[in-house]
Amino acid sequence: MRPIAALAAILAAGSCHAGGTSFIVVEPTRPGPPATAPVVHATADDSVVNARFQNVRFHVWPGVALELRDLLARMHSQRTDGVVSFDDKHSFVLGIDTGVVGLPMSDLSTLMNTYVFAYRGAPLRDLEFATQGTHLVQRGILHKGVDIPFEMIADVSTTPDGQIRVHPVSMKICSINGKGLMDALGITLAKMLDVRQAKGVRVEENDLLLDPAKVLPPPAISGHLVAVAVEPGRLMQYFGAGSEHVSRAAMAPDSSAANYMLFRGGTLQFGKLFMVHADMQVVDAQPGDLFDFDIGRYREQLVAGYSRSLADGGLLVFMPDLAKTEATAR
Repeated sequence: MRPIAALAAILAAGSCHAGGTSFIVVEPTRPGPPATAPVVHATADDSVVNARFQNVRFHVWPGVALELRDLLARMHSQRTDGVVSFDDKHSFVLGIDTGVVGLPMSDLSTLMNTYVFAYRGAPLRDLEFATQGTHLVQRGILHKGVDIPFEMIADVSTTPDGQIRVHPVSMKICSINGKGLMDALGITLAKMLDVRQAKGVRVEENDLLLDPAKVLPPPAISGHLVAVAVEPGRLMQYFGAGSEHVSRAAMAPDSSAANYMLFRGGTLQFGKLFMVHADMQVVDAQPGDLFDFDIGRYREQLVAGYSRSLADGGLLVFMPDLAKTEATAR
């Protein structure tokens, strides 16, 4: 009998039920944030908008938002006219220079189920993530002939090219020692998981490799991931500076706001308005928590807020959180 078929037969004959629960647990050594980038002047390219995000919950997909703690980036226009448009998430690539990005567990679960593995015949489904101390916990179903609830404990690290490596150190399938069983049958995850249609995921032997740029929907991002860590309730990603980067001094905000988005240089479009040589700071009007912003629904927040023109030609915009805008509309 073939090894994978033998595994399926063993599981089918046991007490394994699709309704069971399972875990992937990741226990990394928690790193500190990357070193601050050298101070240089922001690029003057008209097709590039320099950006800084501080304490922003940035929605990228229904139910999925990235927590941008303090991020320096460049929005590179992909249009022939060099415009970065808030109305078209495909109009630019967000090139991250330095910063910290958090991803809450509920959002990670939604991302995996509704975007990364959202195709017919996906080998993983019903994925659910949580944290236990410094562990990343994943529950779900592996489909290989039969539905198999699984549990894995893994180390997490970054590869030299900036991907997330998940290396299992133990595994349970139902209540069976799955790693020992797989070793005995000569089976690897690469043989069990066909992830060719998954977005941003590949398998090497027993390691899962996640590309932090490709696992996310538009707007496209680029940047070099230098470290990952697990905090209570979220996965943290640390990005380091590339060969070209934006200066924190050049991106000092126009106000003392705790939560904001700052855009300078290039050409920004939002609705019928174009801002040439952009200089706009978008401030959280209710800064008691992270600034909840959805680029796909920014007009609702813009209409619910207000703006003030500055003496140097810049624009200061105050917006309520998306969730609070929705509550007001009801």
